[in-house]
Amino acid sequence: SLRQQTLTSLETILVDNGSTDRSVELVRQCFPEVRVIPLERNIGFSAANNIGIRQARGRYIAPLNNDAVAGPEWLAALVASLETHPEVGFCASRMVLYDQPDLVDTCGDFYTAEGVPGKIGHLEPADLYDVPREVFGACAGAALYRRAMLEQVGGFDEEFFIVHEDSDLSFRARLHGYRCLYIPTAVVYHHLGASLGPQSDTAAYHAQRNMEFVFFKNMPPGLLLKYLPLHMIPDVFLFVRYLQHRQGQVYLRAKLDALLMMPKMLKKRREIQSARRVPE
Repeated sequence: SLRQQTLTSLETILVDNGSTDRSVELVRQCFPEVRVIPLERNIGFSAANNIGIRQARGRYIAPLNNDAVAGPEWLAALVASLETHPEVGFCASRMVLYDQPDLVDTCGDFYTAEGVPGKIGHLEPADLYDVPREVFGACAGAALYRRAMLEQVGGFDEEFFIVHEDSDLSFRARLHGYRCLYIPTAVVYHHLGASLGPQSDTAAYHAQRNMEFVFFKNMPPGLLLKYLPLHMIPDVFLFVRYLQHRQGQVYLRAKLDALLMMPKMLKKRREIQSARRVPE
């Protein structure tokens, strides 16, 4: 799908996270134009993307999941939007389900006052999201970032490993005053859950641990005090839901590990809040 992009001024970098299914061999044989960075082990979505970002030479950085297929106008639409809107730091794609393209996976990300990240329009009809709009953030499975913005706010937090690392990056960008724009003509077809699997323990653990990191790292002081009681409510509801899926122990381990790592996250918080450029 990247070969078929109407925007031809691009470089493609594959960061292989220690795969064992001969992916690297296949890409080198069939796609010689792709620069391959093979890693010896799986270091996580965040760290692997940071390696690719450092190796990339363009003004814009477009991460694309390995289980996503980009429509031919994907990159052209995203780049045109950043060229037209200098105040926008990053753009969200219109990600639809690969097998049901009339349904949305995500049309940008939201973030609630309670501190819950999520997907805008998930499993809703795609034709409800035909108009560009400002959104909180972008799913890093298919997004476009200004390199200058990434250099200013920092890349993905590698301690997240996977899940909600994009919400964390979006929040830090917003604190610096950058806006995010959803572009409906930038279409990507997503094999949802093809990498981690549906309702996997890995996804559940990192989602619940990292949800705490996003909230306590980034929420400005006055809003943190205001919304902390509300933040406890989804924690209770989510615990019940994970119990129903027989993942109660996974949930509790995630929250315990979040608590144990909180001193490190609070240190990052001090740096983030001291660099904040927008009022609460």
